[in-house]
Amino acid sequence: MGLLRDLRVLLRLPDFRRLLGVRLLSQLSDGVFQVALAAYVVFSPEKQASPAAVASAMAVLLLPYSLVGPFTGVLLDRWRRRQVLLYCNLLRAVLSCGTAGLILLGVPDWLFYLSALSVTAVNRFVLAGLSAALPRVVDQDRLVTANALSPTAGTLAATVGGGTAFVVHLFASEGDGANAATVLLGALLYLCAGLASLTLGRDLLGPDPDRVRPRFATALAGTAQGLYAGLRHLHRRPAAARAMAAMTAMRFCFGALTVTLLMLCRYAWSDPSDTDAGLGLLGVAVGLSAAGFFVAALVTPWATARVGTAGWITVCSAASALMLPPLALSFTIGPMMFAAFALGVTTQGAKIATDTVIQSQVDDAYRGRVFSLYDVVFNVAFVGAAAIAALALPADGRSIGLIVALALIYAATAVGILRERDVSRGTSHAGTPTR
Repeated sequence: MGLLRDLRVLLRLPDFRRLLGVRLLSQLSDGVFQVALAAYVVFSPEKQASPAAVASAMAVLLLPYSLVGPFTGVLLDRWRRRQVLLYCNLLRAVLSCGTAGLILLGVPDWLFYLSALSVTAVNRFVLAGLSAALPRVVDQDRLVTANALSPTAGTLAATVGGGTAFVVHLFASEGDGANAATVLLGALLYLCAGLASLTLGRDLLGPDPDRVRPRFATALAGTAQGLYAGLRHLHRRPAAARAMAAMTAMRFCFGALTVTLLMLCRYAWSDPSDTDAGLGLLGVAVGLSAAGFFVAALVTPWATARVGTAGWITVCSAASALMLPPLALSFTIGPMMFAAFALGVTTQGAKIATDTVIQSQVDDAYRGRVFSLYDVVFNVAFVGAAAIAALALPADGRSIGLIVALALIYAATAVGILRERDVSRGTSHAGTPTR
């Protein structure tokens, strides 16, 4: 198979393997940390989480550092990306240790959120840096396959990290000690990710040496101008802008369904007093979604070669619209778990195609800024969906109106993309964008 052949070729590239190793360790840590946060905020026995509480937690953790996102892009286009991966992972290790200490001290929620925010805010630099660096270690013809393998492998690593955190909670005594121990495990893995980045050359990941500005004040002073230039560049790349808009709509739907699933696991499918049962059901859903991500990584290169990137985004969004009502409207475990898998396939498939369009259409000098903006709209869409879900959902997570509305959004996304001409049927034909 062509995909397996390309995978073998990619894995023989030493710099790609090293960058992939940094991603795997980093996102493994993310999975551990995220489950620790979910356990503390939603599944703590002493907390009665509502949809509004879940939405508030997401807003506290996502919206503020979304505002940091544009700054990360400007800085990623001026700082050595290898150094960003090194220092950000080391910083996250230190900050995670502080968060674990606050959990043990039983501090007020606002202080805990502030500490957790400090960890997740740094994550913007890491994820945007990994995406911006990928074209520096892979040739253009295999960029779709690299986008299928690398982010999906990272997502699977995050799932493994989340599974590890679930195991810690199942075998440790309930309470703050288990949450703190899980966060400390994440800190150790962040440290390993930082050390792994040292295997990459200092200047390998870009930007080009003549664009590097080592002084923080110098880089920050040009932020506004740099952001404006990045937006203008994106405006001249309509294929990238359209793909980003479609992926944002799908991310919105995924965010609302995530809150729905959280509340179903917590209150509808298990005894609300049995937090381990609810957390276990959530773990199954996350695992099935990750399996869907893996399937998407296998089929997306084949699919985009035949229907193009925009065609594949259309297929993914249309399939989501058709599958969601029959699977989700029963609000029962079996169909909803299958929906978690199916939407994992379609969401990740669309994301792989979107990442490829942006990487192939956007110049390297602007790629960090564009990916950071991409990251910002991702988070804003997710938080906005959580806020709307908080208004629409009852405490047990069952809302027919919300499911129907999300299916309509998926359908509108498919129609919108279908009407646009696909400028690339496979990465090798994307070419250099018209200036």
